[in-house]
Amino acid sequence: MKLVASLQPDTSSREIGSMAVWSVTSAKPGNGVELLRDGRDDTYWQSDGAQPHLVNVAFQKKVHLSEVAIYTDFKLDESYTPTKISIRVGNSFSDLREVRLIEMSEPQGWLVVRLPSEEEPATCLKGFMLQVAVLANHQSGRDTHLRQVRVFGPRCDAAKTLGHEVGFTSPQFAAYSAVR
Repeated sequence: MKLVASLQPDTSSREIGSMAVWSVTSAKPGNGVELLRDGRDDTYWQSDGAQPHLVNVAFQKKVHLSEVAIYTDFKLDESYTPTKISIRVGNSFSDLREVRLIEMSEPQGWLVVRLPSEEEPATCLKGFMLQVAVLANHQSGRDTHLRQVRVFGPRCDAAKTLGHEVGFTSPQFAAYSAVR
């Protein structure tokens, strides 16, 4: 996990969040899920309810996941800023498993989280679903602000070098490659 001021493009990965359907457990009117993806750091999604606050990212096809980047700003959001975030990956809501638990103190900027961890840089995860769960906020705040979320996967040629074969082009195997 690293905190950076600006998100730099990486040639070995690409942003795949646009391929997914995004949903949240709750939102204040005017601060909905669409603001997580608008590319602006002056807007934010604000939850409206009991913790944990969930951001669900559901893909139509099983994808390789290498990083999640979350933009927060403690100076602007104070008690709305997360202190504890759980990153979960799975094939559906019923089999999500925690792959990273992050604890932060007054974060400001992009938090880039490797999946599954920095100790295993040559691996990535596969799944239909990714979930960002805000478990706690600064100053015991109830609702949360997330300003941006980006999801990254390896480029196709990078997936092959990670030991993941891209194949199974027969109709029988292709029938099981997407959620119906």
